[in-house]
Amino acid sequence: MHRRTMLVAIAATLPWATGAMLLPRPALAGPTPSPTGAEVYIIWPYDGSVITGGKFWVRMGLRNMGICPKGVDRPNTGHHHLLIDTDLPPMDQPIPSDRNHLHFGAGETEARIELPPGKHTLQLLMGDFNHVPHNPPVYSQKITITVK
Repeated sequence: MHRRTMLVAIAATLPWATGAMLLPRPALAGPTPSPTGAEVYIIWPYDGSVITGGKFWVRMGLRNMGICPKGVDRPNTGHHHLLIDTDLPPMDQPIPSDRNHLHFGAGETEARIELPPGKHTLQLLMGDFNHVPHNPPVYSQKITITVK
């Protein structure tokens, strides 16, 4: 057997070579169930929008789920969190509160925000009464905008 063939044969027996390590793992999520068919989405701005000036409105949409302020534990409800220039946080912990994770715990569905010039990503994530993502998590697609 040629050396290259032998290396390929050996590598094929390793879990990472067969893709076993690439299988998706079940996402950990918080204890609050989300309703079936729940969807959150960004109404405005659209993906690819060019915003002139740094201030603009973000309008948040939600289907098959209700809005409720933080601290109020009602079934099938939650409140919006806007993720700016970051990836989704751990789904089994409270969503951080910082300049990249804006909380709308009063039940807001729109907000005026300001970003510096450049490309930015925006994504919505619903949180329960304790700011923990639901199970399964309810989050929007990540969009990219440019601020000029």
